[in-house]
Amino acid sequence: MKKSFTLLEMLVVIGIIAILVSLGFASYSTVQKKARDAKRKGDLSAMQKVLEQCYSLNSYAYPAITGNGTTSASTNCTDLGGPNITFTDPTTKTYTVDAPDTSTYSVSVVLEDTTTYTITNQQ
Repeated sequence: MKKSFTLLEMLVVIGIIAILVSLGFASYSTVQKKARDAKRKGDLSAMQKVLEQCYSLNSYAYPAITGNGTTSASTNCTDLGGPNITFTDPTTKTYTVDAPDTSTYSVSVVLEDTTTYTITNQQ
């Protein structure tokens, strides 16, 4: 007598595997979004540190920030002996830069969960 699986048993196993794969895909997608948001927050936090360092080196004036409405932002303070930073968004999110003068700045990006993350001057 041969032992084998019935068609019904095979369909049940395939159905269970399909459910597990779809759950794995959904959680993987969520993890990717969170990782991209963490990168954006880290990049903006690093930029804020650079801007504050440049502020003290530049006679208490913030350097120019480029990248308004684009997927990358940068600032440069190397001519004063400080650092520079340039970063690019991992997808296509755009950065909003508001720096009306050398005493204030604001850089923000809309995260993947539709909240806005913003850095501003600390001085």
